[in-house]
Amino acid sequence: MRAFNVVKFRIKAGHEAAFLDAHRDGKARWPGLAHGAIIKTGDLAYCLIGEWSSAEALAAARPAMIETLNTFRATLDEVAEGRGVTDAVSGSVVLDIA
Repeated sequence: MRAFNVVKFRIKAGHEAAFLDAHRDGKARWPGLAHGAIIKTGDLAYCLIGEWSSAEALAAARPAMIETLNTFRATLDEVAEGRGVTDAVSGSVVLDIA
């Protein structure tokens, strides 16, 4: 069953290009990822949305995703007090709308 994850980021001023570059050219091509997109949700705010072949594939890719995160961690501000530099959720698809 397909799964999705959503990760919120807040980027430090002047570091948006470095954040985006960390995901270009296959750097975020994690095993099991069917499709991914980064959307800008506000001033210095972004979300990464990933579609995965299964919840198991998503879970198996977490070490590789953390490895990628570590390459641009210095570009991030805390997302919310006490929540760290990412705010992530994930789950299996329960209803396709379109």
